[in-house]
Amino acid sequence: METPEGLRAILADPAGAVIGLDFDGTLSPIVPDPDAARIHPRGPALLARLGGLVGAVAVVTGRPAATAVEYGSLAGVPGVVVLGHYGLERWEAGTLTAPPVHPGLARARAELPRLIEGVPGARLEDKERSVAVHTRGTAAPQATLDALRDPVAKLAAEVGLAVEPGKFVLELRPPGIDKGTALGAFLAERAARSVLFAGDDLGDLAAFAAVRASGLPGVTVFSGSAEASAEIAAQADLVVDGPDGVMDLLASIADAIGR
Repeated sequence: METPEGLRAILADPAGAVIGLDFDGTLSPIVPDPDAARIHPRGPALLARLGGLVGAVAVVTGRPAATAVEYGSLAGVPGVVVLGHYGLERWEAGTLTAPPVHPGLARARAELPRLIEGVPGARLEDKERSVAVHTRGTAAPQATLDALRDPVAKLAAEVGLAVEPGKFVLELRPPGIDKGTALGAFLAERAARSVLFAGDDLGDLAAFAAVRASGLPGVTVFSGSAEASAEIAAQADLVVDGPDGVMDLLASIADAIGR
């Protein structure tokens, strides 16, 4: 397969490259319990290696930045920036910065348990600056998600939040933020000359769009899985086999730059 133009640009001028990476499903395998997610065993060392070779490595995630740092063992990885909560939070060199919590989240927390009452296996995940409804543990994850979509959207509209859909999850978060906005701002901040972004879920499509909108040589990577979405794969320049494939790709990039 021919090497995409964006990847060639990264290899030709690594100092101008930004490598952006989602966390769950990309750096970390998807697991039934989100609190059990941990970065791929090869991840920290590979990110540290890449951080010394390219302009910047950014983890762009819907998780709280501090959680991604903990679950990713990133505190000791030099040069990595974590943009958490879709860019609302930023962790860099041990320092976390974040705005106040959206006022609508208090009511969302209070009312969401009522929406999933009587749905065995449905669970809530409180991320402090957002709250998510997970249906992966139910008997019919997709059907349950579809049934909850409208009532969750109605609640979100009432409290001034946006709904971010994903793999068997509906997340209520502050409006006006997404991974594309976060990535685009980071590219401008770092005066990037090329960019790669890897992700696996619907929320990553905004980052794919930001790569295209940047006007830079760029490459989008889909971290595929058994739950792979044809919509995401169709918009990616490269498709790899989950976090294992992401690790192989990152290692090949580091090897090529090193040569």
